[in-house]
Amino acid sequence: MKQSAELAHGANNGLDIAVRLLEPIKEQFPILSYADFYQLAGVVAVEVTGGPDVPFHPGREDKPEPPPEGRLPDAGKGSDHLREVFGKTMGLSDQDIVALSGGHTLGRAHKERSGFEGPWTPNPLIFDNSYFTVLLSGEKEGLLQLPTDKALLSDPVFRPLVEKYAADEDAFFSDYALAHQRLSELGFAEA
Repeated sequence: MKQSAELAHGANNGLDIAVRLLEPIKEQFPILSYADFYQLAGVVAVEVTGGPDVPFHPGREDKPEPPPEGRLPDAGKGSDHLREVFGKTMGLSDQDIVALSGGHTLGRAHKERSGFEGPWTPNPLIFDNSYFTVLLSGEKEGLLQLPTDKALLSDPVFRPLVEKYAADEDAFFSDYALAHQRLSELGFAEA
């Protein structure tokens, strides 16, 4: 994410803010690749906000060229698109897709960056299973539900996983940690 061409990808709109905030910290640890640094930042963010411990293995190398645009999901599409991007392209399972969607428990969307506005949960600074409980309770004023979120409810394979994670935060945490690790290690062989 250190390359301006990758920051210019539509799905990365606004990430330049985070990159700018993290750069002074990165400068203190030149031994870390940017790839490891950003993965570690994500793991730490999940953990310090109350989420599960996500295994982290260093050793990623920074690529000389950015990846092609279009590798991230389009929030305006449905379950077939999620499976195309995460399943077919990345090799992740339906369970991984739903668990990773639960990462929306943190943060919010900004209209000027994504075209969507608002947090997914009442407390977007806490990592818990509230994304799933809120999703099952229906649309609420001030809370965001993207088409990709709603697709989790209408898909016959995704919905039971949403219900499982809404009822069992420990199951969500366990599955999320594994899915996060799988996603973060795509194309990476531990050194």
